[in-house]
Amino acid sequence: MEFEWSVIWDALPQLMVGVKLTILISLAGIIGGFVLGVIAGLMRAYGNSFINAIAFLYIEIIRGTPIVVQVMFIYFALPMLAEIRLDPITAAIASIIINAGAYIAEIVRGAILSVHRGLKEAGLALGLPFWKVLLYIVGPLAFRRMIPSLGNQCIISLKDTSLFIVIGVGELTRQGQEIMASSFRAVEIWSGVAILYLILTGTLTLMLRITEKRMRIL
Repeated sequence: MEFEWSVIWDALPQLMVGVKLTILISLAGIIGGFVLGVIAGLMRAYGNSFINAIAFLYIEIIRGTPIVVQVMFIYFALPMLAEIRLDPITAAIASIIINAGAYIAEIVRGAILSVHRGLKEAGLALGLPFWKVLLYIVGPLAFRRMIPSLGNQCIISLKDTSLFIVIGVGELTRQGQEIMASSFRAVEIWSGVAILYLILTGTLTLMLRITEKRMRIL
């Protein structure tokens, strides 16, 4: 069977619908995951034993289970346990937030603890409240150091959206599956899907490199 680029071209409008949804889920999930990760990371770095234990339990449970199990739990099991029913897209975003948050929490914790404690002590000695020391002294240095790891997590989360096909989310992989089922051109369709994923991850990688270069610690 000959490879026909026209098949990909004809399928491109429908695939782009999936690309838009993939970007939406990834962006919302990563932003939410960053916020959750910062909170959990601070709890691990500066919390008392009880707060630290809560954050540790959350991180270990999430990192110890696959994201596909997490999204199926949220979508199928949660309505039975708590009568909370989410639509597929909301369940997908919630899964990315919860999953990415656990990994970002460890990135944040490691970056914060890598900043020399003398800087924090100097800020406190000047009479600054702890939150200002964290926001203006420790935070900027820690953020620069976590950029490579954060970028890697963003790429992982973007690719994880393909797993939401199990709950019927019409992202890029689902669109490819539907087109293939009607056209029976598996080679061309999945090649097109792969190319679009490469474009998305390549763009994200380029943005990461530019950001990392601009914020490099001298």
